[in-house]
Amino acid sequence: MGHLAFLLGLLFEATSICGIPFCSDDGQLAFYNSCNLTEVPRVPNTIIKLFLSYNYIRMINATSFPLLEMLQLLQLGTQHTPLIIEREAFRNLPNLRILDIGYSKIQFLHIDAFQGLPNLFELRLFFCNLSDSILKDGYFRNLSSLSVLDLSKNAIQNIHLHPSFEDLKSLESIDLSQNQISHVCERDLKLLQGKRFSLFNLSSNILFSRISVNWEECMNPFKNMFLEILDVSDNGWTVDIIQNFSRATNGTKILSLFLKNHIMGAGFGFHNIKEPDQDTFAALGMSSMIKMDISHGFIFSLNSHLFETLKKLKLINLSYNKVNQIAKEAFYGLDSLQVLNLSYNLLGELYNSDFYGLPNVAYIDLQKNHIGAIQAQTFNPLKNLKTLDLRDNAIKTVGFLPSITTVFLSGNKLVSFERRGITAEFLDLAENRLETLTDFYTLLQIPGLKFLILNKNRFSICYQHYSSSKNYTLEKLYLSENMLELVWQTGSCWNMFKGLYQLKVLFLNNNYLSFLPPDVFSDLTALQILSLHANKLTSLSPGVLPANLRVLILSHNLLLSPDPSIFASLSHLDISHNQYICDCEVKNFILWLNQTNVTMLGSPEDVYCTYPGSFSGVSLYSISTEGCDEEEALKFINFTLFIFFTTTLTLFLTATVIFTKFRGLCFSLWHKMVQRLTFKYHRQGVEEDQHKYDAYLCFSNKDFEWVQNALLHHLDSRYNSENRFNLCFEERDFLPGEDHINNIRDAIWSSRKTICIVTKHFLKDGWCIEAFNFAQSRYFSDLKDVLIMVVAGSLSQYQLMKYPPIRVFVQRQPYLKWPEDLQDVGWFLNKLSQSILTKKEEKKKSNNIALQTVATVS
Repeated sequence: MGHLAFLLGLLFEATSICGIPFCSDDGQLAFYNSCNLTEVPRVPNTIIKLFLSYNYIRMINATSFPLLEMLQLLQLGTQHTPLIIEREAFRNLPNLRILDIGYSKIQFLHIDAFQGLPNLFELRLFFCNLSDSILKDGYFRNLSSLSVLDLSKNAIQNIHLHPSFEDLKSLESIDLSQNQISHVCERDLKLLQGKRFSLFNLSSNILFSRISVNWEECMNPFKNMFLEILDVSDNGWTVDIIQNFSRATNGTKILSLFLKNHIMGAGFGFHNIKEPDQDTFAALGMSSMIKMDISHGFIFSLNSHLFETLKKLKLINLSYNKVNQIAKEAFYGLDSLQVLNLSYNLLGELYNSDFYGLPNVAYIDLQKNHIGAIQAQTFNPLKNLKTLDLRDNAIKTVGFLPSITTVFLSGNKLVSFERRGITAEFLDLAENRLETLTDFYTLLQIPGLKFLILNKNRFSICYQHYSSSKNYTLEKLYLSENMLELVWQTGSCWNMFKGLYQLKVLFLNNNYLSFLPPDVFSDLTALQILSLHANKLTSLSPGVLPANLRVLILSHNLLLSPDPSIFASLSHLDISHNQYICDCEVKNFILWLNQTNVTMLGSPEDVYCTYPGSFSGVSLYSISTEGCDEEEALKFINFTLFIFFTTTLTLFLTATVIFTKFRGLCFSLWHKMVQRLTFKYHRQGVEEDQHKYDAYLCFSNKDFEWVQNALLHHLDSRYNSENRFNLCFEERDFLPGEDHINNIRDAIWSSRKTICIVTKHFLKDGWCIEAFNFAQSRYFSDLKDVLIMVVAGSLSQYQLMKYPPIRVFVQRQPYLKWPEDLQDVGWFLNKLSQSILTKKEEKKKSNNIALQTVATVS
């Protein structure tokens, strides 16, 4: 508690010194923390609070302070040098209420150091290197108003109280935590008998755990005391120690007992430490205890009748243990219990009998276990149960849910939701695996539902449209981090908010939304707050927002040039971090930003331009709209140019469409015309060539029929006299009986070009691959473009690159692809013919790649 009080003190400082410069005062508050002081500064006698921490003050004596009759708080803690406090060091502070010397190493403390402080209410001496003498030597004499004494984090080993403690009638809080106290007996605290303590803190010592205690001699340390909170946590207590302590303190009124960080229980997989049983806490039944904290331990099994005698207990905290088993009637006798905390344990299943004996329990916390199975009647007998927390478990179904006010089921494995008569006001189903909006519509049917959380699910499917319910009471709906864009872009479930007339808050963050369906919010007449944060909205249509909406969050979207009229009814708006285009189209929006009464959430610097580049990052609030009026004069010219270019573009597009649709016919007519004009020239060029063949056609035997119909009939002169080329292919022109390799070699070197028809059969034919290799070797020999590759069928680039000779060719030059559309065949054959006729010398060349950056603004 000492360090907590210290931190609270610092927080109190921070909230009290706003506007006061360091190392100065304002007449009532003097702030001299971290000012390198070696003595107390002179301050006005009107000062109420004086802060002197983090300095180098070595000594405080009777003359250190001037008479400060109004001073109520003095903070001297955390001095950087050892501190000496002399006799009556604070006598000039007669009305001091709080004295804080914590975290200062006290080198010397006079026994009369605190004399002259009749009104001192709280004394903080934590972490001051104090020993047993602070309690036994009378340092706190005459402190009749002292109520809170903090001696935590010191070196106290034994409690021997000075007789003056009997006179401390106002004392109600003692903090002795984090010392080295080994035992406390009745004789040690006899002077405190008859007192009422709001806190008696003995946590984090070595109390009763390092020594053997004769409890018959020690007896009850807290005899005739009334303790609102007794904290004996983190003392290494076992079942036996707690049982003996409970018996010793039998009859003492202890409203709240803290036993955190104990070592009761075998834990998981061990059996050498005792589990608590019905005798462990039995003697506490006379203490009128209403709160018990036995968290952070190793309890594995809650045994039968474990808390039977604790009839008045209202809250029990069993969190952070290893509870895996709940015995039958483990909670028997807890008739008054209202809060049961079993979070952060190892429960895997819950059974119908687990919570028997809890007729008045209102809150059960079971989060962060491993619960995957729950019997259907587990919670039904708990008629007063209002809140059930099952977050972060492994639950897949909800058939166990009773009618209840509040249910937390986030972080489970629900893939669907069946209502089955459930009623609830608050339902948290975030971070589950719900996918279809069927579950969403089912949830809306729950009577009385007011608060629904569905964040971080997987809503992305809508099978059908559903009609709205007639008794909606839903007020707050959270649907963030789902995938509603996938639903709405199919045109489905645009009515998912239909009938939600009472909805006031709707969160749709992070749903990848690029648009809002028309009238999607039309029934949300009571909606006050709408969050569309972190979506992909580029604009909002007029009328899409509910009329009564007051708060709209549109940050981190892609808004370009929003229409300010859309935001007219709002009181608060967040439009930060969007993609604003700062041209004259956004003029009205900029003017509205600087004139509106709408409260803008976020910083003005976060509302910035992204285009054009010269304005990138500039706040819209600092953009001038001067010069935009000149553009009005250009509107007529722009309109005329628009008509002209639209007409031209229409004619061009019409011609393009006609050509695309009938390109085969167009090419055929063009080809015939060109053929008549250049036929003689081409025939002469063929005849003058010294090669025996114009081209060697290499293909797989399995593709012969297709090659014959697709190529030979249209190119080979011996198939049709009107064809121009003398082609060579295996079935007709190879010499029978001749070695096949020789036939391939002769065909390649006797032809001007080699055409390889690459198909799936080609790639599996070893002779074809060998022929491709020979043709490529001729290329490297003559440095002439003598190889033409035609790919036919559904072959991927990956399939081609698997063959080294083909990979080398593809990396060197392009290949031809047989067209998929029949009307492109004529064009392809002409392209192939041109490739056969072309004589091209190959040279080393470099490929230049031009990079273009195209910016489109819409």
